[in-house]
Amino acid sequence: MLACSGCGMHEIFYRREHEGVSLCRKCFVDSVETKVRRTITGRQMLELNDTIAVALSGGKDSVALLRILWKLERRYPPARLVALTVDEGISGYRTEAISISREVCNALNIDHVVISFDELFGVTMDDIASKRNELQPCSYCGVLRRKALNGGALSVGASKLATAHNLDDEAQTALLNVMHGDVERILRPSSASIKTQARFVPRIKPLAEVPERETTLYAYATRTRFQSQACPYGHEAMRGDIRIMLNRLELKHPGVKHTICRSVERLSESFEETGAARVFRACSVCGDPTPNDECEACKMLKTLKACSRTSSESVSVQAVRSR
Repeated sequence: MLACSGCGMHEIFYRREHEGVSLCRKCFVDSVETKVRRTITGRQMLELNDTIAVALSGGKDSVALLRILWKLERRYPPARLVALTVDEGISGYRTEAISISREVCNALNIDHVVISFDELFGVTMDDIASKRNELQPCSYCGVLRRKALNGGALSVGASKLATAHNLDDEAQTALLNVMHGDVERILRPSSASIKTQARFVPRIKPLAEVPERETTLYAYATRTRFQSQACPYGHEAMRGDIRIMLNRLELKHPGVKHTICRSVERLSESFEETGAARVFRACSVCGDPTPNDECEACKMLKTLKACSRTSSESVSVQAVRSR
């Protein structure tokens, strides 16, 4: 029987190909937690007395992140954790996630706040997906979720907003931006460069160096319950195709995801050093920081309202004609 590279005693649970090590269950869990702690320290993500709002979707990544931060918070008080769950209004999907999130928070004795698209924006993702829009539902969801989480973090007095973006998410986003020709997003400044904005909570990504496969295994290894059902609108996004492509590349060339992410980080750092970072101002509608006169979320909401108005007028005309 092959022994664990860490303790040299127990049966192998996981093989980390890009590092060439084999780990037992306990050493694997410890290694993921150590990697997250080093990421937080190395990137100076947290400060003493931080109130950390954790974006908790109920999926494997966010549940793993909350559990790891909870462990770290117990070792380094007086940091405080608050979990934020966004209810986008997706029938048959989000209800389970909210239930799981509430269960996890109760078990860890962490305050839990649910933020509703319907209450915030007067629209749900089901409403958006039912309309004919130029953008895919995921595009609307991503922008509105970010706005909802920032508002939620502000409301609980958070000094940092932790999201569960893992290594795979970061590599996929980098390639997505390349394929969309969005150079500004590739070179976007870090949260630290806009943290002086009054209505912006700096975002941190403690799982940025942990592959998706490892966050999944961590959840299983720690016997943590999470939602495994995929979002019903997720199949429409290009991200799924990029995920498949990257996973195939990683099998043939272990470590390629890390290489992509490090390349983007170097590009972003070089761009910031030139002093060419974007200037952020207050959105003319909601007051949130944006590089433009109006933030993306407000533009989208305006477009959605215009579509709804046009649809209502069309229905009214048809009703009159049918009389």
